Amino acid sequence: MTLFDDPGFNFTGLLALGAAGYGSSQVGEVLTAVNAINAAGLSNQTYTDTFVSWGRRLAKSAARAGVREQTETQRAQALRASQYYAQGLFYVLGTNDPGAEENLYWATREQWDTFSRNWVPAALQTTVNWGKVKMPVWFFRPDTTGRPRPTVILTNGSDGQNVDMWTYGVAAAMARGWNALVYDGPGQGQMLFVNQTSFTRRWDHVVTPLVNWLTQRGDVDHDRIALAGLSMGGNLVGQAAAFEHRIAALVSMPGCLSPWLAFPPEVREILKPTKAETNRYWNEVIVPTLTPELAFLLKKRFEPFDPAVMRAARRGQIFTDFWTPAQAVIALDITNVVPQIQCPTLILDYDDEQFYPGQPRAMYDLLRSPKKYIKLTRAQGAQLHCSPMAPQTHCETVFDWLEQTLHV
Repeated sequence: MTLFDDPGFNFTGLLALGAAGYGSSQVGEVLTAVNAINAAGLSNQTYTDTFVSWGRRLAKSAARAGVREQTETQRAQALRASQYYAQGLFYVLGTNDPGAEENLYWATREQWDTFSRNWVPAALQTTVNWGKVKMPVWFFRPDTTGRPRPTVILTNGSDGQNVDMWTYGVAAAMARGWNALVYDGPGQGQMLFVNQTSFTRRWDHVVTPLVNWLTQRGDVDHDRIALAGLSMGGNLVGQAAAFEHRIAALVSMPGCLSPWLAFPPEVREILKPTKAETNRYWNEVIVPTLTPELAFLLKKRFEPFDPAVMRAARRGQIFTDFWTPAQAVIALDITNVVPQIQCPTLILDYDDEQFYPGQPRAMYDLLRSPKKYIKLTRAQGAQLHCSPMAPQTHCETVFDWLEQTLHV
């Protein structure tokens, strides 16, 4: 199970490898990249450069396939290219060119869009308004008959890309005759890397416009709209479902009450009673001791919560205001609203869950609606956060429960 000695790199590498199960990577390509990275010496730079080179290779090949009207090949290669660009995007802030982050986002996005256009039938790409802001949306259908179908809204976490939603829901939805909606909410995808819009604690204000849009369509079964959230998305969708009661079923993958508790204790302890005291301690005591590796991790973890963190990181600098992004993370705690969820809810947990240990069971215990708790295990090869090595088992678990719950 070990691709890299470092557990963080190993986890992202396993996500890339496991994605091969749904065609959004290829085993030989990932393992060849892993070998090259280890041979060069594992670092943010070598990881990014190696996977970006694979992205470029596949993107060029997909473009040539498009010219030759080889749609199947273009679709497959563009999907894998999007995955490999996304792997590089995750670590780019720790390289010698952190300012390339937005361009690298557009690289993975362009390949995702190419894949989506070549899906049969082509995904409907549009926007839905979140207040005055237009959220990018991709609506996948198994066919164009117009028949009303159960539909799942797939919600990413704090650092995933659209290609992850293919692996963790869209492909499975298509195979079962469901519709699937993918979107970039605030703090995600285009909203983060281009618009520099941070996460909002009122995720119901994000989901309600999506439900409004779906209920205007004749090919959506309005009584069978499910909401699923991956990684920190498991927190976001919990907040949304507490207030948006047209959601017929909810899946938190995993359950997450407080993203702040995913930060190590030594990071949480930086926060003092006041902003002035916190930032003085941060800048005078903590920042001078940060290694480049720790500085990168803090930039990456806080980036979706405060545009100032992103702007400093893209300049190769550490942010000076710790208080503001920390408070934004803390504000996402949903402990008090989970009891208000009314729809049937599935809470997933994982053996060796490294980010939210104990939180899935705690969220399950707070629920007052019909509920189910499932832990995916080492014996299944489905351990670790979001089961990176077993997305098929993950999706089978989720969609079997959804179909049983919604009587599909």
